[in-house]
Amino acid sequence: MNFELNLTQEELEKRTNKDYLIKKPMLDINAPEYNNLESGDKEALKHLVRASNYANIIYMKQDNEFNIPFSEFLKEEIKSGNKLAELTKILFDAQLGIIGIDSEANKVILLKGAKELPGKAFYPSDLSKEEFHSILKTMLKNGEKDEVSKILNQRTIVKRLGNKLKAFDYTEEFKQEFNLIADELELAAKTSTNKDFNEYLLLQSKALRENDPMADAHADKKWASLQDTPLEFTISREQYADLLTGSVIEDEELKALLEENNITPISKDSIGIRVGIVNKKGTEDLLKVKNYLPLMAENMPLKDKYEQNISSDEDNLQTMVDVDIVSLRGDEGSYRGGITIAQNLPNNDKLSLTIGGGRRNVYHRQVRTSNSPEALERRKKRLDATLNPELHKYYNPEADHWFTIGHENVHSLGPKSGTEALGKYKNIIEENKADMGSLALLNCLVNAGVYSEEEKKQILVTFGANCFLKAKPELSQAHRVRTVMQTYYFIQQGAISVDETGMINIDIDKMIPAAEKMLTEIIEVQLSQDFSRGEKYVNDYFIWSREFEILAKKLKEVDKSLNGMIITPLADNLS
Repeated sequence: MNFELNLTQEELEKRTNKDYLIKKPMLDINAPEYNNLESGDKEALKHLVRASNYANIIYMKQDNEFNIPFSEFLKEEIKSGNKLAELTKILFDAQLGIIGIDSEANKVILLKGAKELPGKAFYPSDLSKEEFHSILKTMLKNGEKDEVSKILNQRTIVKRLGNKLKAFDYTEEFKQEFNLIADELELAAKTSTNKDFNEYLLLQSKALRENDPMADAHADKKWASLQDTPLEFTISREQYADLLTGSVIEDEELKALLEENNITPISKDSIGIRVGIVNKKGTEDLLKVKNYLPLMAENMPLKDKYEQNISSDEDNLQTMVDVDIVSLRGDEGSYRGGITIAQNLPNNDKLSLTIGGGRRNVYHRQVRTSNSPEALERRKKRLDATLNPELHKYYNPEADHWFTIGHENVHSLGPKSGTEALGKYKNIIEENKADMGSLALLNCLVNAGVYSEEEKKQILVTFGANCFLKAKPELSQAHRVRTVMQTYYFIQQGAISVDETGMINIDIDKMIPAAEKMLTEIIEVQLSQDFSRGEKYVNDYFIWSREFEILAKKLKEVDKSLNGMIITPLADNLS
């Protein structure tokens, strides 16, 4: 298949330049974390890395129907000496697809004529939102409730069948890749030194081979219980990419039909894999916070109006690990203007939470701890250009990690169910909740002795200093949209201000009250289970005001970086 490259030589050379494409190195070949492993775990790690590489294939197939053939095309062009193809392949591997987005919210389209679709490749590329809704209404009126339920399920790929649609479970659609991953997990379980970890690997292998959501549930339940294991392996399933499934509740007639048939639309899961080595010291620090989760649950707004994953009076099923990253692949490794530094899984739509399973927080050490001279210089330039010098004493990169710990824990707090009704705004609002909860609960954690008053100030100032972006994001960028929303809110509350020279000022005393107020509003929106209310809430605060424009201009001047790429030397060597 022949393709035409979309970017010019000038654009490709710019975007692949080290000043614009930032490298994020994971564990090195001679990392002590790897060298200190027992031989059985080293052997197991080889198989886990190999398993992770198959996730790239799955993710690319889910993301765009042309990703795989375009990748093969680039490889052939490179063999024939095509330098533009070589540069294009660097960007393709960084963003893991023909279409990505950079830190300035620009679409990076590598294939001429390619278009990003709200349903990615989960749905037929020629299926419009209007036709999608129409077909579903017809199918429901014809009594095809079960098939519609499968179409709107998180673990299916949807294809045309005449004038209807048909869903295929991931275990069918990706049978070859799932079986290859399962094979590697079974081999890893033969040499890994941890019994609990091996049990999880075998449960996960079984789930990959069977079209049985309950098999997934048992694997997720076991994974979420893992605490004292040398190795980390996760198959992540998150739903930020699919914007088509949730659109069904925007059609009032279709929404009514779905409610009548007891069908809850759940956006499709994008597949990713994380492989790592558990860092014991970092994990010990994380676990100090676990004892205070009931206290945090008790201090959540409107707590008597909903059930949350964390109880205020029971032993909580939540584990936490800090992980030195060997490999991030698939959805985990697609660097599109940013990359995940931590996760709280399984999400509320997962069946394991209904059979007594808990949740697990995993933190990515190498993603958050970038101390290269280049990274330190970028940080210094940003602070000097944008933050009131009087506040520099409170800026602490480690405080960003403390904030993230709160963010991930708050994902387990607040309403446990019902947020699917918010449709395409669900993820934005949930991420907004996690951020505001992390700040709103600071005083109770200070009173409990988790943080000092000085550390509280560091968290607040570091958060405020990092609030501004280089460009207004698209609505599909949930994490970035929520950043604009909450920053605008803080500006309106007088907690953050920007002077005419583009210098950020932070009123520390107003930060937590503003976060508490916004968190309450967020919970009210989630409890409403009202799409129109969620839409209004986002539109009210997703405002790119004068302050954002001033800061965006300064940030572009001091930081040229547009995107990044993950470097995995140890994983590459093992595979």
